[in-house]
Amino acid sequence: MSHLSVPLPDLQVTFHARLEELRHSLLLDSLLEIVAASDIKKIDRQLGRFAPPPGLQRVAGWGMRGEVVFAVPYLLAQRPRLLGYYRLLLGFSQKQFYGREHGLAGFKSMEEQGRLSPRQEPSLTDLCTCLCTSAAHLVEHVSQLSHTNVHELTLLTLGPQLRGGALNRLGTRATREVFDLIHEIVAAAVTSSDADWIEIKNAAGRTVRIEFSSDPDICIRERLPSGNDRNLVAVEIKGGRDVSNIHNRIGEAEKSHQKARKQGFVECWTIVGVSHLDLKLAHKESPTTDRFFNLDAIRVGEGREALAFREELLSRVGVSD
Repeated sequence: MSHLSVPLPDLQVTFHARLEELRHSLLLDSLLEIVAASDIKKIDRQLGRFAPPPGLQRVAGWGMRGEVVFAVPYLLAQRPRLLGYYRLLLGFSQKQFYGREHGLAGFKSMEEQGRLSPRQEPSLTDLCTCLCTSAAHLVEHVSQLSHTNVHELTLLTLGPQLRGGALNRLGTRATREVFDLIHEIVAAAVTSSDADWIEIKNAAGRTVRIEFSSDPDICIRERLPSGNDRNLVAVEIKGGRDVSNIHNRIGEAEKSHQKARKQGFVECWTIVGVSHLDLKLAHKESPTTDRFFNLDAIRVGEGREALAFREELLSRVGVSD
């Protein structure tokens, strides 16, 4: 009987779907598509104006048209999302490119929303001058470029962006699952609820509010007779299954829990998606965490850990099972 367990490539499935979405909006295919429908003479005139001649000649020697590397206003005006293509080709993350340092923050909507505003349009010439200067440096310092490795370079930059976005979506989904599970456990005492909060009446007749938040991911508060809130439990959820990254994620949970302690939260829980967590090491990495729970174990609804989560939750909110 084999004890091997191959993880499912869920993240790669997410990457593939996202990559297909971006292929015709942000990658080389999108550029070639718009060039094929454009006035080539107009592109050439603008390349002659914005692209440094040595760089343009070098790219031509590699058998490529200049706009594959050098941005021109004509193309960006027709398809503003292509700004993202040139950003990726030049190797900049969104945070780097649209940060305050380069003064490009005002152009971010071109990539993200695919629109060119009347305010942005007069600055397209300055933007393309800037992009072409950067591209000339790239062309000068590489041995050769082709359509294939231009595409590869954009993907190398896109990879971390896709991973970060996918992990955020997975994290949000895990938080929603825990929130829904909590709702199910306290359902008998619920007095009102919405998509992001639940209110229950506990055995002492006080209102307890459970909120789907961001920092912490879920917070549980009791309304006291004075009208003040008593912060009961702060819950951080790290639903990713990447074992190699779990210790960084626990470190992030610890930072959030430290803030929660300063806000007066009585207890801090951390829920993780990784199985077989080394609890001794986890407690060293997040000493502020009072309890660690495994996401899969608690959502099954059966077994020791699921029972412990249920009992701990009901005890903290003051509701009988």
